[in-house]
Amino acid sequence: MDYEIRHRTFVFERLCAAPVKQVFAAFADPALRVRWSAPSDGAVFVYDQADFREGGEDHFRCGSKEKPQYTGRTTYIAIIPDQSVVSSETVEAGGRKLMSSLITTELEANGNATKVTMTVQVTSLFGDGMITGTEIGNNAALDNLVEQMRAPMERRKPS
Repeated sequence: MDYEIRHRTFVFERLCAAPVKQVFAAFADPALRVRWSAPSDGAVFVYDQADFREGGEDHFRCGSKEKPQYTGRTTYIAIIPDQSVVSSETVEAGGRKLMSSLITTELEANGNATKVTMTVQVTSLFGDGMITGTEIGNNAALDNLVEQMRAPMERRKPS
């Protein structure tokens, strides 16, 4: 099997209109995480197993809603509640490993909001396509997270 190896490091930053505890919960709780993880309306993110603790693993499927073509595993390396999550992720399709990454997510209080900084160090075994997919997917997911965190704040505003 031929591999086309590529490497890239991305740093994504967002400001969520919610306190750190609420943003951390959006990462820790798979029911909340699934709401913002899919990068588009045509995509889906499904957890078959979720174990958010140091040494724990999530097993997931993602891709098109009709047929999620990718499977993956996230392993939690270090978790500091309300501060950071360090994890590794491997994604494959059809029995072929496509990419692996090391992900560091840091949360920092910024008044009543939370600054989210996510550093993703990705190795693609499938050329530039998985690098581009990683960038697009993480940007979209974090945009969705910002929207999820904004929605409860907007509902509390007086009319």
